[in-house]
Amino acid sequence: MGHGGGGALSAELVENVFLPAFGGRTLAALGDSAALSLGGARLAFSTDSFVVRPLFFPGGCIGDLAVNGTVNDLAMSGARAAYLSCAFILEEGVETSVVGRIAGALGDAARAAGVEVVTGDTKVVESGRGDGVYVNTAGIGLIPPGVDIRPQRARPGDVVLLSGEIGLHGVAVMSMREGLEFGVEIESDCAALGGLVDAMLAVTPDLHVLRDPTRGGLAAALNEIAAAAGAGVVLDERAVPVPPQVASACAVLGLDPMYVANEGKLVAFVPREHADGVLAAMRAHPLGAAAAVIGACVPDHPGMVVARTAFGGTRVVDLPLGEQLPRIC
Repeated sequence: MGHGGGGALSAELVENVFLPAFGGRTLAALGDSAALSLGGARLAFSTDSFVVRPLFFPGGCIGDLAVNGTVNDLAMSGARAAYLSCAFILEEGVETSVVGRIAGALGDAARAAGVEVVTGDTKVVESGRGDGVYVNTAGIGLIPPGVDIRPQRARPGDVVLLSGEIGLHGVAVMSMREGLEFGVEIESDCAALGGLVDAMLAVTPDLHVLRDPTRGGLAAALNEIAAAAGAGVVLDERAVPVPPQVASACAVLGLDPMYVANEGKLVAFVPREHADGVLAAMRAHPLGAAAAVIGACVPDHPGMVVARTAFGGTRVVDLPLGEQLPRIC
């Protein structure tokens, strides 16, 4: 299970098994989506599979997740998603009404994100060989001229921005899965980020890096960027917005919010001269109202993420080894 958690074991699997098997310069960039040139256009292309358990959780379901996850991967290249494919893998015995609810939510999320589902596939596996419903979506979108967003572009001096509070999705799913109550319902932040990215690009097309911190949370996303760019990252731990209910739930569950999955947040590396303008644009958008400066890219300790703690010390924020919360997306 750890190999599917978005941490060090996942990276090991990709680097030692998939990259040697598939090869190719584009794949080797290991972005959230691939940037491709085709017929004079620059396209972003991404695919993702969703195996979340339970299928329905506070704030969404596997259908919303399947759309928003792929739309967001495209947005992290600066692309606005245009078309999606959708494949359902159904376990024998799952009720048609359940499939209908998921399909309805998926269609609603696609329309809300301004994307069209144009092709798909359905397979059924024997009872006991699946887990109700799995969904795969792939998407394509256009990258605007002059936009070059990828993890290798992080530069010392960049300001690190976070679009809002972390940990909501992972804790919402876990609380539903385990029947836990924390005195207040915690809802997933599942949302499509294309509009927020458009607002940021309207300030400047020179955004260096965008990444949505899903599996492995903020810690994994920052470590991946630092490794790809060969630069260091310094965080102000006190500046990272963690909602009180998430902090309380993580304390009970023995989790670190920095490693908990999100489905409606992004982290951005922005040149210092544009940081104030981009932050203001983020805060003016509903999905970035709680955006904050959380750190900076530095020339020291390349490939490493370090956090300044509330007590005045520092700690290394490692790439997680495996999976804190399995089957979260």
